Amino acid sequence: MAFIDYYKVLGISKTASANDIKKAYRKLARKYHPDLNPNDKEAEQKFKQANEANEVLSDPENRKKYDEYGEHWQHAEEYEKAKQQEQYQRSTSNQYGGYSEEDYSDFFGSMFGGQSSQSRGQHVKFKGQDFNAKLELNLKDVYTSHKRTLTVNNKNIRITIPAGIENGQVIKIKGHGGKGVNNGPNGDLYIEFSIRNNTAFKRDGDNLYVSVDLDLYKALLGGEITVDTFDGKVKLTVKPVTQNGTKVKLKGKGFPKYKKEGQFGDLYVTYNLKTPIKLTEKEKELFTELSKLR
Repeated sequence: MAFIDYYKVLGISKTASANDIKKAYRKLARKYHPDLNPNDKEAEQKFKQANEANEVLSDPENRKKYDEYGEHWQHAEEYEKAKQQEQYQRSTSNQYGGYSEEDYSDFFGSMFGGQSSQSRGQHVKFKGQDFNAKLELNLKDVYTSHKRTLTVNNKNIRITIPAGIENGQVIKIKGHGGKGVNNGPNGDLYIEFSIRNNTAFKRDGDNLYVSVDLDLYKALLGGEITVDTFDGKVKLTVKPVTQNGTKVKLKGKGFPKYKKEGQFGDLYVTYNLKTPIKLTEKEKELFTELSKLR
């Protein structure tokens, strides 16, 4: 995964002041905000990068670490401890004719991915870099659990996607990030899910919502209608004199509950009353009679 230069993301120099960082971030946040760029994946990515850059550079302590260690800034404390330890070992070894300056340089080369085999600092282990990936799926894809193969860093990874996963949810795949340094553990892979809803249903957690048209005669007299659920059709009994906007709950006909096998939310059906567009002369007469009765 490529290293992201936070200064470049915000369009500022490394000597930028805190106020410069704030101004640059606000400008980009307004430009690429998802509300102003609906369904624009590139704008969404730039918005996230600007947020990430601002979080790091607006914090003086994190910025100092970033300036010194770059992409490894999150491991700054580990590097500092290792550095202090190495300095101590170096001073002790030099006292008895041990380490040379070249050995000392090799140690830090190994920490940042170098391949020197002479440095005695190679016993210091560091976790590899965490990777972030985004997986776009349709709502129907996450109605049932299924397996999928992802390609990350030129490697195929087979994962199980549990039913009911939420839009924006992030899961961690342990050990599938960057390779560890000096035989340290690998980093982890964080997958963010982007769920596209191209159905007639609105999802809110485990519950689903849908509107169905109800003709005037069924609304007045009652009867039976067939409505779509997410996994099939069901028949509903409409009560006489049903009002527009009436909501009916179908228990257990909603979305699967995340990692709760066999459990589902509810489906809420809202009736949208449809009046006739054209009336025959006979219908007009009948409605006129009805109006007199009322």
